[in-house]
Amino acid sequence: MSTPVYQDASRSVAERVSDLMQRMTLEEKVAQLGSFWVHQIIDGVALDVEKAAPLMAKGIGHVTRVGGASNVTPVQSAELNNAIQKWLIDNTRLQIPAIIHEECCSGYMANGATVFPQTIGVSATWDTQLTEAMGDVIRRQLRSVGGHHALAPVLDVTRDARWGRVEETYGEDPYLNSVMGGAYIKGIQGDDWQTGIVATGKHFVGYGTTEGGMNWSPAHIPERELREVYLHPFEAAVRAIGLGSIMNGYHELDGVPCAANKKLLTDILRGEWGFEGTVVSDYFAVNMLEGHHYITSSKAESAKVALNAGIDVELPNTDCYGDVLRDAVESGYISIDLVDQAVERVLTQKFVQGIFDQPYVDASVVEFDTPADRDIAYKLAQKSIVLLRNEGGLLPLSKSLTSLAVIGPNADVVRNIFGDYTYPAHIETLIESHTQAALGLPAPEGVTIRTLDDFIPAVSILQGIKDAVGSNTQITFAKGCDVISDSRDGFAAAVEAAKNAEVAIMVMGDKAGLTDECTSGEARDRAELDLPGVQPELVRAIYETGTPVVLVLMTGRPVTLDWIAEDIPAIIEAWFPAEEGAAAV
Repeated sequence: MSTPVYQDASRSVAERVSDLMQRMTLEEKVAQLGSFWVHQIIDGVALDVEKAAPLMAKGIGHVTRVGGASNVTPVQSAELNNAIQKWLIDNTRLQIPAIIHEECCSGYMANGATVFPQTIGVSATWDTQLTEAMGDVIRRQLRSVGGHHALAPVLDVTRDARWGRVEETYGEDPYLNSVMGGAYIKGIQGDDWQTGIVATGKHFVGYGTTEGGMNWSPAHIPERELREVYLHPFEAAVRAIGLGSIMNGYHELDGVPCAANKKLLTDILRGEWGFEGTVVSDYFAVNMLEGHHYITSSKAESAKVALNAGIDVELPNTDCYGDVLRDAVESGYISIDLVDQAVERVLTQKFVQGIFDQPYVDASVVEFDTPADRDIAYKLAQKSIVLLRNEGGLLPLSKSLTSLAVIGPNADVVRNIFGDYTYPAHIETLIESHTQAALGLPAPEGVTIRTLDDFIPAVSILQGIKDAVGSNTQITFAKGCDVISDSRDGFAAAVEAAKNAEVAIMVMGDKAGLTDECTSGEARDRAELDLPGVQPELVRAIYETGTPVVLVLMTGRPVTLDWIAEDIPAIIEAWFPAEEGAAAV
């Protein structure tokens, strides 16, 4: 019996796609446009066949966050991805493997992976070579465990610092977004799709300039400004670099939800720019056409509108596509032509990336967070730091200092050196979803997800200072206050520490994440830009001791400092400097 054309690696991608499409049933086609969360198919860290079988019986397009939404180690992640692919090859008629996608904003968002400075800090380096090297590390790590598709970079030009996701962006300038985002894409996609990761430019388009800086709120952008400012980084990524994927924004643009906007997702993206990759929905965005935007009245209508606009794959799980889409096609409500063009794009990606020909990885050679990887993280963290003020040359601090006070809510905590799309932040979100369905995320059933203190070697800023100073320098720490709190109970101890020190180093700012106690990150929009809580009062209390103050800011957005900018002699912005941040600061 001859080998089917689609399984013949010597044939062209177009030939293989065409042959496979002719063999597929409608159910098998719509399965390629769907997805599911990893927790829906695992028992702890291993594949649960009883859970997986109903979800993968006809195949699947994407599997969501195998590493990012579980506690699997890198080796376990590789083994789990292999098990998923083996099940599909052994148990489905056409043996179509899955695309494994992950979040990769500031590194592959998974247990044990290298965590780089948050994007706004990377942008502050203006270093395209280091940024490309960062992308290359992410590419190597994610590919080594069997991943294929990264939901990054964020190419949103943002000019309203109240928006919580400023930290994920390259800032307010379209050119800088294009150059830095382009460097990231070059690194993560690599020179060969067989070893590269498909990058996803998001959130198409205008997501960073919504009303009031509020997440999901409408954007109103004149056509010329849209073209010259907000579309520019995406166009550069598509035309100059060959960006592999696009993700829609949650918001509406001039009254039309981006997930329903054919002008954006098809006419401009494909018709004008020649984009040939896949368009994936932001999580739950197809269903939100009915549940948030209220422009559709059923899941079938949402599927029709999204497909017609140009969304190929529904993420993070199949809600409006899948069986709903199958029934709509069979009834004549949705054209099979819309389905076919989306399926062709998904299959093309799978063939181009070599997933059909090499679906498995060698779990024994997985290597994460090497000294070379950490060196890139350190260099990026070091170059991301911005000196805002140095009155009287207080910095660099003298090595002859005999006493230092280290004060502030971000001084002696490792968690807060990381941005919102990092493993510890998202694990917190998934844990919260168990009890209150945070941000609409489904509560995982039958899976225990726990926080990890040892997910990556890192130390606090306080420990970094201790490691850097001489043995003759006495260091006193006082927290002073929490990141966001009205309590001033710790002020007295902080003031006393400052009075008895030659210099007071204050480490202040945000906590990034998606949960209620966070002040920066997705859905963490703010009405004002001062330091959160009573932090400004603590800074004043320490300033009034007369001890010289060095203010270290760890924030996800620019902050208003008012009198602080005039009176505190030394101020640096460290953003969220990640695993090598303490050494860099």
